[in-house]
Amino acid sequence: MLDIFRLIGKRLFFGLLTLIVISMIIFFMVELLPGDVAQAVLGQGATEENLAALRKEMGLNQPAVIRYLGWLQGAMVLDFGNSIVTGFSVSSVIGERFKNTMYLATYAAVIAVPIAIFLGVVVALLRNSIFDKFANVMALTWVSSPDFFLGYILILFFAVKWQMFPAISSLQGDMTFFEFLERTFLPALVLVMITIAQMMRMTRAAIVDLLSSPYIEMAKLKGAPPWRVIVKHALPNAWAPIINVVALNLAFLITGVVLVEVVFVYPGIGQALVNAVAKRDFPVVQACCLIFAAVFILMNLMADVGAILTNPRLRHPK
Repeated sequence: MLDIFRLIGKRLFFGLLTLIVISMIIFFMVELLPGDVAQAVLGQGATEENLAALRKEMGLNQPAVIRYLGWLQGAMVLDFGNSIVTGFSVSSVIGERFKNTMYLATYAAVIAVPIAIFLGVVVALLRNSIFDKFANVMALTWVSSPDFFLGYILILFFAVKWQMFPAISSLQGDMTFFEFLERTFLPALVLVMITIAQMMRMTRAAIVDLLSSPYIEMAKLKGAPPWRVIVKHALPNAWAPIINVVALNLAFLITGVVLVEVVFVYPGIGQALVNAVAKRDFPVVQACCLIFAAVFILMNLMADVGAILTNPRLRHPK
């Protein structure tokens, strides 16, 4: 047990160190963007006195290192400063939108994860069959198609031609749960299609790779049926790679929804990031990028911990 906590602590330390490095990259890459923030806020007609006063108010007259340390100190307590455009705190601007993105990611994950694992097991059981080939062709098609392209295709058929679901996923405070599911069905379906394709192929690959192991061959020689060989022998040993695949795809559901939210005008953090880039609202851009990085690192950490807990060789390294 002590070895497990030591490994988890090591992963946490390196995850935090990685997040700090990424925060430096985000901050200084934004600093390198061309243009004057004060000029963008006040417009072309601003006087030099007004520009100097705004730069002093925003702290732009201080060295970049000092501003980074102050921004990092605030970010550690979820204080990302104020929005340049609205003047409100960045946390209040993106807080509700991040919640909406988590709702959409959860909606897609609840559908995609069990279906993908089930299909991965089935195609591994029926490998080299017509169903296996058809499933692989469909999965490759969905993975190779850009998410915004799939979104427009679904809008064309489900919203325009068949008029089954709305094309714009606008949310209102008085919506019921079923109205929310209806409004967000099309963006969730795009995420489900891509996620199922990736997880199904990786689950199939993990199980097929184990089917050539000696203990699997021994189970077959004993007369065990194919489904029992996979469910009782192959699947438990494939949980570690499957957990990694699931965690990485869950990270994609949260961090990779930018284009999907733009296509369906969904009020999530991806839409907020695009609007902030268009309006040069740099504090919001920095906060969104840091949140995306933190989510991705956290999901990788969960994947590592899950792999450690399901694999005795990782729990007891030599």
